[in-house]
Amino acid sequence: MKKVKIYVTLKESILDPQGSAVQGSLQKIGYAEVTDVRIGKYLEVEIADTDRDVEAIVKEMCEKVLTNTVIEKYRYEIEEA
Repeated sequence: MKKVKIYVTLKESILDPQGSAVQGSLQKIGYAEVTDVRIGKYLEVEIADTDRDVEAIVKEMCEKVLTNTVIEKYRYEIEEA
């Protein structure tokens, strides 16, 4: 069995209003050092042992279901569960 950790964030060219709001809040309560915040998603997926290429499965899931590739980018880590 494989455990996949998937990290999804907005592309750098896409405005992140939620991140901007968090950054503003942090600065207002005394964290003036914070210059940027980007909000994203973290997913953990377990994949049963299979003859198929796990990396290909993960890429397909990310591009078809888990992300909007027009505005989001993703990276993942695959490890033994």
